[in-house]
Amino acid sequence: MTFTRRVALAAGVAIGLTGAMGGAASAQETINLTAIDGYPERSMWVAEFSGFFIPRVNELLAESGNYEIEWMEAYGGQIVKPRGVLEGIKLGLGDIGIVTTIFHSSALPSQGISAVTPFVSSDARVVAQAVDEIAREFPQMQAELAAENQVYLATGVVLDTYQMFSTEPLNSLSDLEGLKVAGAGYNLRYLEGIPGAAGVRGGLPDFYNMLQTGVVEAAMTWPEAAKTFNFVEVAPYMLQADLGAVNSKTVTVNADVWEGLPDEVKDVLQAVSIEYRDHVAGIAMDRAEESRQAYIDAGGTIVVMSPEERQAWADSMPNIAAEWAQGLDTAGAPGSDMLNAYMGKLADAGFTPLRDWAAELE
Repeated sequence: MTFTRRVALAAGVAIGLTGAMGGAASAQETINLTAIDGYPERSMWVAEFSGFFIPRVNELLAESGNYEIEWMEAYGGQIVKPRGVLEGIKLGLGDIGIVTTIFHSSALPSQGISAVTPFVSSDARVVAQAVDEIAREFPQMQAELAAENQVYLATGVVLDTYQMFSTEPLNSLSDLEGLKVAGAGYNLRYLEGIPGAAGVRGGLPDFYNMLQTGVVEAAMTWPEAAKTFNFVEVAPYMLQADLGAVNSKTVTVNADVWEGLPDEVKDVLQAVSIEYRDHVAGIAMDRAEESRQAYIDAGGTIVVMSPEERQAWADSMPNIAAEWAQGLDTAGAPGSDMLNAYMGKLADAGFTPLRDWAAELE
């Protein structure tokens, strides 16, 4: 059975008399949509998609009463695994979903814009808005998803900032030397200037076992995720390096499904995607301090990295932002323009980078 869009007139169209006005007919069209994500429903952004996005869409559509959506929700591997959402929506296994873009740097390179610019901003709300504005001002992000048979709705940020969680205490940059560190996508490159440090690719649901079994000694993730997945049990030490907020979740719709949707439904989905973007980023910030405290209460220890050590880390890295931008430029996309625009948006929002990645563009 495939989970493509199915549209049908709602059964039992109500036709009745309305007072002295005589007979009046009303028909509501029911649209069946399957929402997917490979992550489990306890993941914050999945829980909010189910608990905020879907009810909000239903609420706005009910205002006119012309359409209703019959939702089928399939999360946590029911249809796809975490890395499989992009392909799943492309193939029509799901109609709408949350693509974890850090897994797809080849197919969706422009989505890496905040990941290649660490040590700039740890405000999920600012980063989410800036990245989404870039996606609307430059055609590149939407074009990349169009090539995957998908329509871009909005980019979200679910993490306030990457931190380093470890099995043994970390107090300085030198303590990271020689460590095997779990990560995903571009953040693995944050380790390239640290002698002997090696990134090990994995997905968030895998980090616990990777730490427990000794595959890695540390993992880059954020406090809310550490709380949700009980990392304190296997990684009771956190080095607060404030590497920065990163966009990693993009809401997309299968392009064939989108083409067949009524304009009213399209408008609602687009509007709610923006609301969801800001809602999730707000939750990420609200839960940040709470999650850090929960980590401590559960027995974890947090060491704050000094400003000098953070600066040394930023300076040790290759300029992955310039590499990213120039790679897009070479492919005919406006990578340098996007990077300059993004850094400008963060500067306008009051953030001064530890390293001005755009200033080093050739």
